[in-house]
Amino acid sequence: MKEKVNPTVVITGASTGIGKTCAIALDELGYQVFAGVRKWEDADALKQLASERLTPVIIDICDRQTLETACQKVRETVGDRGLDALINNAGIAIASPLEFIPIEELRKQLDVNVCGQIATTQVFLPLLRQARGRIVNMGSVSGKIAFPFLGPYCASKFALEALTDSLRMELQPWGIAVSLIEPASINTPIWHKSLTAAEKIIDTLPNPTEFKRLYGEMVENIKANMFASETTGIAPEHVAKAAIHAIASPKPKTRYLVGEGIYVKAAIARFPDRFKDWLISRKMGLHPK
Repeated sequence: MKEKVNPTVVITGASTGIGKTCAIALDELGYQVFAGVRKWEDADALKQLASERLTPVIIDICDRQTLETACQKVRETVGDRGLDALINNAGIAIASPLEFIPIEELRKQLDVNVCGQIATTQVFLPLLRQARGRIVNMGSVSGKIAFPFLGPYCASKFALEALTDSLRMELQPWGIAVSLIEPASINTPIWHKSLTAAEKIIDTLPNPTEFKRLYGEMVENIKANMFASETTGIAPEHVAKAAIHAIASPKPKTRYLVGEGIYVKAAIARFPDRFKDWLISRKMGLHPK
């Protein structure tokens, strides 16, 4: 009798939030999950929630060496079967008015959310090609519509939209489907981490007094909106469901819009600029001086 072969998937950013939820959900469905984490403590915590099939691997998507080491680990396990799916989920959110954001922080945002996704894809593509696998990139509604004070994050997600479209066409000859998931507000720790990082940026500015004079009130309004996103956003299980469809369906979608009000927000992206600016500014409590 032929031995059953479990489909294989690599997920980056599996320590918390969407990545962790995807890893556990796919493990429960019988996938052999290689869960990318940055610390062994996160690996141990994840293993407590999953079957013995789940294999944590250390991955920092901005560190080529960790990517290649993880890929070698996967290669040793899957052999000639190749890799069935890659979920590029790891990412960060840096918030700041563009007038004051340190350029190194802007570079960090783009390095992680843009360059890191392509670096990961490059490393695992040979294994994906062997299995005619699938790629899922974790985008955002912020890749369709820009928000004040989230310029760096929005820029990274706009860029990921374009890269995903290009990659989807480039990989057609090998039958490798590429999908983009575009969530709205999701209840994950990313916004809490973003607020903590933003406060550190403010504390290290050369002229924090001027920053607070110009943007203090507006920043507080944005913080309130970000806290609301974390507490009222939908559960990451909804995103995991979309990711599962993208890697398991005979006909995966090119885009998955997920979350409450996502279609309204996607429609707003097509509104005339002045009206769109007014609508978003009003919603976020920004007022003309």
